[in-house]
Amino acid sequence: MEIRNVLSLVTYLPAAAAAALLLFPARAEKGIKTFAFLASLVTLLLSLHLGFRFDGSHAGFQFEESAPWIEATGYRVTHHLGIDGISLWLVLLTTFITPLAILSSWNAVHERVKPYMMSLLALETGMVGVFCALDLVLFYIFWEVMLIPMYFLIGVWGGERRIYAAVKFILYTMAGSLLMLLAILTLFYRSGGTSFDLIDIQGALTSGALRFGPGQEMWLFLAFLLAFAIKVPLFPLHTWLPDAHVEAPTAGSVILAGVLLKMGTYGMLRFCLPLFPASALAAAPYLSVLAVIGIIYGALVAMVQPDLKKLVAYSSVSHMGLVVLGIFGFTFEGLQGAQLQMLNHGLSTGGLFLLVGMIYERRHTRMIADFGGLAHSAPVLASLFLVVTLSSIGLPGLNGFVGEVLILAGAFLRSHAAAAFAATGMILGAVYMLWMYQRVFLGRAEAPANAAMADLDFREKALLAPIILLMLWIGVYSGTFLDRTGPSIRRVVERIDQSRGPEGGFRVEVRR
Repeated sequence: MEIRNVLSLVTYLPAAAAAALLLFPARAEKGIKTFAFLASLVTLLLSLHLGFRFDGSHAGFQFEESAPWIEATGYRVTHHLGIDGISLWLVLLTTFITPLAILSSWNAVHERVKPYMMSLLALETGMVGVFCALDLVLFYIFWEVMLIPMYFLIGVWGGERRIYAAVKFILYTMAGSLLMLLAILTLFYRSGGTSFDLIDIQGALTSGALRFGPGQEMWLFLAFLLAFAIKVPLFPLHTWLPDAHVEAPTAGSVILAGVLLKMGTYGMLRFCLPLFPASALAAAPYLSVLAVIGIIYGALVAMVQPDLKKLVAYSSVSHMGLVVLGIFGFTFEGLQGAQLQMLNHGLSTGGLFLLVGMIYERRHTRMIADFGGLAHSAPVLASLFLVVTLSSIGLPGLNGFVGEVLILAGAFLRSHAAAAFAATGMILGAVYMLWMYQRVFLGRAEAPANAAMADLDFREKALLAPIILLMLWIGVYSGTFLDRTGPSIRRVVERIDQSRGPEGGFRVEVRR
């Protein structure tokens, strides 16, 4: 059965649920949490309709909805939504992570519960909207709306330095966003000043009706790129991330790592490459170098972190650097791997933050030196933590391996040296993750609090079970996910390939 306007339902149902929470009395903590969880669960079920009904052989946008929004003489802004293979799994990742984040807060948040749940639901609307919006103004609005609830999640329910982390997060993000807005306005006026629609602008560029000089295109490319690079975050624009992760509540860290960082790499795939392919080609060597530096730097800094949460945060810098390397290799394999690795990172790092939060609720410390021997008192926790750790380092049979192999294969076609250095960073990743696991879970439980620590309860096991199952599914049968992204990725590769002159040297291979 086809559901009409399913994208609007998936996008705005969480915001409607957040508004409905205003009717709940503040003291009805259990009712507020239950309603928020059920609203996010219904959103997830609606989004599964997209996955089942999506045509994996089609490269264009599907489930499109378009309606006039702002109209005046000579121009219009439309409420235009749609998804393709690039955005499909990111929408599903968002609707999958949000109910888990709400469930993870069940016993952790007891103050200001109503605004907390409203913030999580409003954040879900902003994130889904970013991945679905096909009008540049609508995209920008969702991009900015998403900042507000995350700012409050960090600044109100965060740790001791929460205000500093929240302000740093929003200042970094807004700095890039304002430049992106100027680039959007430039695209609008250069394309005739009639439409902000992404498909219209892409059509004008492809047909040659809209052309930029080399310098002008590069400035527009850099304006978009800066906003997305900050969000990834790409080295050296990463300094806001460890502070935000460490100070955010567990649910905030899970959503930040699981979804928000992917907005940056999604923006690169959706806007930077198709709209400005020549500039993307020119900037690729420099961005690949920054990506490789981020891979190795993130791994080395993670290795010396005494705080579990900060270690996982720096691992994100390393993993997302690998995704950027795959994107700017411009090979079909690399782009496929980057797309899949966005999903993989959301599962593995989101899972790690959930597990760290569970440990913190029991011990009220995240210092690695305070632990040891937890496997004796909490064997289920130790076992699940090991599975997620192995997923993060790319063990064959789990999800991380597939994405990493595809990215390295694509990077090797572009640059042998970049692939070699990236592989070194992955080896370092295995070192710091396994060393961390050894110090936390193995050996003797010297401290009485470690020896007596409670194992996972039913709610926590149910919280982690779907993440583990997806890790195994992607690791064993990745075709389910890659087949649906293939046609859209080929379209991006072909757009890059068309921008090369006959003397362009290295040429992207499009495998059919």
